[in-house]
Amino acid sequence: MRITNNTVSENIVRQIQTLGSQQARLQTQVATGQRIFNPEDDPTAVGRVLGLESEQRHISQYLRNADRALELSQASYSGLQQLKRVSDRATEIGTLGTGAISPEAARAYASELDQLIEQSLQLANTKFRNDYLFAGSAVDAAPFVATRDVAGKVAAVAYAGNAERTGIQLSENATIAPGTSGDTNTGLGDFLNQLVALREALTAGSTAAVTSAQSDLILSEDNLVAALAEHGGIEVRIEANRAQQLGRADNLESLVSSETDADLPETIVRLNQTQTAYQAALQSAANIMRISLLDYIN
Repeated sequence: MRITNNTVSENIVRQIQTLGSQQARLQTQVATGQRIFNPEDDPTAVGRVLGLESEQRHISQYLRNADRALELSQASYSGLQQLKRVSDRATEIGTLGTGAISPEAARAYASELDQLIEQSLQLANTKFRNDYLFAGSAVDAAPFVATRDVAGKVAAVAYAGNAERTGIQLSENATIAPGTSGDTNTGLGDFLNQLVALREALTAGSTAAVTSAQSDLILSEDNLVAALAEHGGIEVRIEANRAQQLGRADNLESLVSSETDADLPETIVRLNQTQTAYQAALQSAANIMRISLLDYIN
C-alpha cells in the first residue's frame, strides 16, 4: 500500500504536538517540583492525596481546638491564681483577727475585706472571649450574684451557673473539658460567703466567729489549690495531645509530598529525552517538507 506524503506529514505533526505537550508538562514539573496538576495525571495517586488532605483538615481543626482549650484552661488557671492570692491575704487577716487587736484594727481589717470581697466577686465573674469562665455551660449570664445590704456592701453571694463542663475534641478519640468543675464553681461561691462571714466577725469583734470563718477559709483555699492542680494537669494533657497532632500533621505532609512531588533527577532525564525527540521530529518534518517541495517542482 502506498503511503502518501500527506499521511506522513500528518503523523509527524501529531508526533510533534504530542512531544510538545510532554515537553511542556515536564518543564512545568521541573519548575514547580510537582508531578500532578490534573486528576488524569495519576488518578490513583490523586485519590490517595484527597484522603490524606481530608485527614489534614481534621488535624488542623483538632489543633485549633487544642489552642482554644489551652487558652480557656490558662484563663481559668489565672483567675484561680488571683483568687488564691486573695485567699492568702484573707487567711492572714483571719490569723491577725484571732489575736488581741483593737477595735480600730478590726474595723480596718473589715474594710480591707470589703475590698477583697469586691475583688473576688469580680474575679469569679471573669469573662473570657465574652463567656463567663466559672459558670459551667451557662456562659451567657454572670454566675455569682451578690445580695447587698443598705450600705451597698455584699451580704451574701449565690451561684447561678450549673455543674456542666463543655468538652472540646482534641482528636478522633480524645475530648477534654478545660473549664472548671461544678464543685470548683460552687466552692467559689462558698469562698465568697466565707469572706463575708470573716468581715462580719471582725466587725462584731467576735474572736470565736473569726476563728470559725478562718477555718472555713482554709478549707476553701485547699479547694483552690486542688483546682489549680487539676488545671495544671489539663494543660499538660492538651500540650501532649497537641504535640501528637503536630507529629501526625508532619507525617501527612510527607505522605502528600511523596505522592505529588516530582523526582527531579528522573524528570530532568525524561525532559532531555523528550526535547531530543522533539528536535528530531522537527528535523524530520523539515526534511519531508523539502522532499514534497522537490516532488512538486519536478
